[in-house]
Amino acid sequence: MKLSSKILIAALLFCVTFQGYSQDTSKVTAVKKAFESSYVLEKAANFLGAIAKIKAVYDETSYEINLRLGYLYYESIKYRESEYYYKKAILLKPNSIEAKLGIALPLYALASWDTLKMQYEAILKLDPNNSTANYRMGMIYYYKPDYATALTYFQKVNDSYPFDYDNTIMLAWTLLKLKKTTEAKTTFNTVLLIRPNDPSALSGLREIK
Repeated sequence: MKLSSKILIAALLFCVTFQGYSQDTSKVTAVKKAFESSYVLEKAANFLGAIAKIKAVYDETSYEINLRLGYLYYESIKYRESEYYYKKAILLKPNSIEAKLGIALPLYALASWDTLKMQYEAILKLDPNNSTANYRMGMIYYYKPDYATALTYFQKVNDSYPFDYDNTIMLAWTLLKLKKTTEAKTTFNTVLLIRPNDPSALSGLREIK
């Protein structure tokens, strides 16, 4: 092959590569600007405007874009659309705990209890000590009601966050429902250390008396 031919081929390859690089760079820049604009609009509570910015650069293979749309549609009270995009994000990154916690929001709003429970169970397979998933599983079983099962979840959170108000008050009430009055009394008193004169804790203590 003549030198001139080699130079021509090399030049053509460079042009193709550079063109592809330029397109990729432009796309990345456009996505960055869309996200930036969406945050400004979100802050102004213009969620539909924020959605429009992201949809303008939509890429179904982008985890970040689908996750962002899932959140924005939830904030727009469009729960089915929110669930749809969170599902796409989960398909793209099956081990994403943030996406599973995200989809829990529209599922709760839609009262899709079985699917919601499945998402929390999936999170706990990946992260058995996840405090949010354990707490919410405890809530699901508390209102079932299945106090014995609820207790296992609240106790697990309590092991890691013994001074957390939300979990401690639910742990106290669960113990009381199971007639574990001594433990319930101690736990209600712990709640009063977290929130002095807490009405729920005081009500629980009155029931014990």
